[in-house]
Formats: sequence, structure tokens, C-alpha cells
Amino acid sequence: MNKAAKTQRTSAVEVFNPEGKSPVVILCEHASHAIPERYNGLGLAENDRKSHAAWDPGALPVAQILSAALDAPLVASTVSRLVYDCNRPPEAPSAMPETSELIKVPGNHGLTQDQKDERTESVYAPFCEAVAESISTRTKPMAIVTMHSFTPIYFGKPRATEIGILHDSDTRLADAMIAQSHAITLGVERNQPYGPDDGVTHSLRLHGISNGIANVMIEVRNDLIDTPDAQRDVAHQLLALLRPALASLEVMNA
Repeated sequence: MNKAAKTQRTSAVEVFNPEGKSPVVILCEHASHAIPERYNGLGLAENDRKSHAAWDPGALPVAQILSAALDAPLVASTVSRLVYDCNRPPEAPSAMPETSELIKVPGNHGLTQDQKDERTESVYAPFCEAVAESISTRTKPMAIVTMHSFTPIYFGKPRATEIGILHDSDTRLADAMIAQSHAITLGVERNQPYGPDDGVTHSLRLHGISNGIANVMIEVRNDLIDTPDAQRDVAHQLLALLRPALASLEVMNA
């Protein structure tokens, strides 16, 4: 079995290609809509448990293609973000949201501190530990890339953005990727459809900025990655942004 096919899995996190040699670490915080049995489906209807509120459709397959192409480890949560959103700190209300867009989450209403702590310890902590381990095994960690998707319609309004390149205070990788946007057919926008003020850059700050590692969050509109062929096409377009951007950072860090 080749290295790209290897995985390490626990109840809360899966690491694909853990032995990858790239100095890049890829994250996918919203890879799964799975809700462990102990949470009784959070009281949600089945269609809500599988909706975008519960995960980022298409994000994991795209991240897996990037992981294989770059020979990079990929750390993915195996638990729905409605149980715990691994891109949020424990103190944030959105870490265990009572409402996601128009969907109310009954199982998140009135949580005690002990219940919140249990989710933090069983879902968020293992994810963060897996990221930290992946970073520590890089000879020279150069970049962290987090992979996400977003809905074409939000609160009833259509979104024109196709690819969002998001950053917090460290703009190095985002700047270098946006500079390559002429090389692909999809439209690229900075800090769209979300930005730092929306609280979406927690992973970038925690795993990237705090360690002095260049970082970026990629958002792709999920109707553009709803089939395997579309996922491959978008992944190749993202690689056309990432590869030269990473190369320029390597020159900068030499």
C-alpha cells in the first residue's frame, strides 16, 4: 500500500497520508456529518443532519486530492461540526451552535458546562492534538492549508463567489495564491464569503500564526464540487494556485 493510502483513525479524527514528506499540513475541520450515537442525533431531522449545516460537502474529497498531489498529511474531523466545530475555540457559542443558519439544533440547547467539556475533550482536543503531531513531524513546516466549502445560497441570498482565499493577520500564502488567480478559470476572491470578523480563522491562528507558519483557508462553493469529476477539476485549479505560491514561500524562507 502506498503512503498516500495510509490513514490513522480514532473516534474523532482521521489522518490521511501521515507519513507524507511535504512541509505542508492540510486540515479539514468539517469533513463529516457523522453524529456519535451518544448525542441522539442532536434531535435533528435526517435531512438537517446531512445538510451543509452539519458539514462541508465536497471538502474532504478535494482535500484528499491535494494531500496526494502534494504528499502532505491531511487531518480531518470525523464528527459533525454541529457536535463540535473544530474551527472554533471552546468558549465560542458557535463551537456548539444552538442554531446554524435557519436550522435549530435541539441537542445543543441548554448544554451544561460538563456537557460542553465532554465534547471539547472528546472531539476538539483529539483534532488539535493530531494537527500538532502532524506539524511536529515536519522537518520544516512551511504552510497550513485548511479546506472548506460553502453554500450557493445563504439566508435566501445567492452567492457569486466561487473560490474564497481567506487569511487572518498572516497574509503571505493568501497573497501568493491570489497572485496566481489569472492561471485558473474559476473566480478567486479574498476573504469571501467569510473573513476574520466572522470568527472563521481560529485554526489559522491556533495552528499557523501561533507557530509562525504561513497559513490559508480555502473556501469553495459546494455546487462546484458536487461530483468526483468536479472535485478533481477544482482540486487541480487549486493546485495551480498552491504550488507556485508554496514555491515562492520556500524561496522567501530559504
